[in-house]
Amino acid sequence: MSSHSTLDVHPLYGIMAEFATAGELVAAARKTHEAGFRKFDAYTPVPLHELDDAMDLHDNRVSLFTLIGAILGGSGGFTLASWISAKALPLNIGGRPLISIPMFIPVTFECTILIAGLTAAISMIMLNGLPLPYHPVFNVERFGAASKSKFFLCIETDDPKFDHAATVKFLESLNPEEVAEVAR
Repeated sequence: MSSHSTLDVHPLYGIMAEFATAGELVAAARKTHEAGFRKFDAYTPVPLHELDDAMDLHDNRVSLFTLIGAILGGSGGFTLASWISAKALPLNIGGRPLISIPMFIPVTFECTILIAGLTAAISMIMLNGLPLPYHPVFNVERFGAASKSKFFLCIETDDPKFDHAATVKFLESLNPEEVAEVAR
């Protein structure tokens, strides 16, 4: 029986290329996706909305969870207000109905917004895998420039198309400033 850990099987997290400009990174990300790589990420000092299209990142799960949260929040707020008005504390004042839809609109609206906002924040945090106090890309010496002026693209070893030599050759064909291995 072998006692190999995941570290023994894949000592690398991936291969990282460094680029000088945002345009070079977006072009590299587009070529990487076109080459068939799917498990790769880009790191930039500024938000680049073009990367979403270049990397084909169109995940609508946060939107879906937010919609579900809004529906549950609105229906929960209306149900709570109706229950209080009709069952828990019924007050018949001037012959008005116990359940009056216009009276519950503010409560329904506020509960919709509250639960949708909380659901959006919590689902975004969880789907992004946060909190993440350590990431293997921090092992690359030059990666500190990712928060100042440099742009990085990392292809992970978990990608089905990953082959060490072929991936290094592919990244070098994108004309980066440097290609480095990312240790776990």
